[in-house]
Amino acid sequence: MKEIPAHIRIIGVVAILLLWACGPAGPGLLQASTSGDGRLMLLEDGNYFPALMRAVDGAKSEIVMSFFLFKTNGYRTSYTDRLLAGLVRAAKRGVRVRIILERGDDTKGSLVDTSNRETAARLRQEGIDVAFDSPRVTTHTKVAVIDERYILLGSHNLTNSALKYNHELSVFIDSPSLAGETLRYIKSLHK
Repeated sequence: MKEIPAHIRIIGVVAILLLWACGPAGPGLLQASTSGDGRLMLLEDGNYFPALMRAVDGAKSEIVMSFFLFKTNGYRTSYTDRLLAGLVRAAKRGVRVRIILERGDDTKGSLVDTSNRETAARLRQEGIDVAFDSPRVTTHTKVAVIDERYILLGSHNLTNSALKYNHELSVFIDSPSLAGETLRYIKSLHK
């Protein structure tokens, strides 16, 4: 039997989790539950940002992120700039921070490409390692892996709208084994 690729397994796990969360337990499920080697928590709408910030602020060794869109604006109070500041604090306390962002066709003046390049410049100015994917393939991921254990994965882009206003749905997963598979997939995006 042929082994299922890691990224397909991850998508499958997330799909099962989302179907389960919207089933008889109802869409308001926010408490943690156990599965395999870890715990899961559904992050609806604005619950994602505080969970992400707790994970970033608590990181001890490594933060690896891959996002389609990370749009900062230079305002200290915006959610995305608060996240950027949290990533900088983590790096300054010795946490390795690596971020992979979508790179579109910059000849077309894409808003995604422009926003990601501006944020990358801000991050690099603070010593954060930022890379871009190939412009030939769209990387539509929205995932963060913290300390090779915690995964935040779902629909949230790193924009103020997504973090503060939109209806978005993501999951927090505490699973070293799934984190390892996720990291292998993220690393495959930038070779």
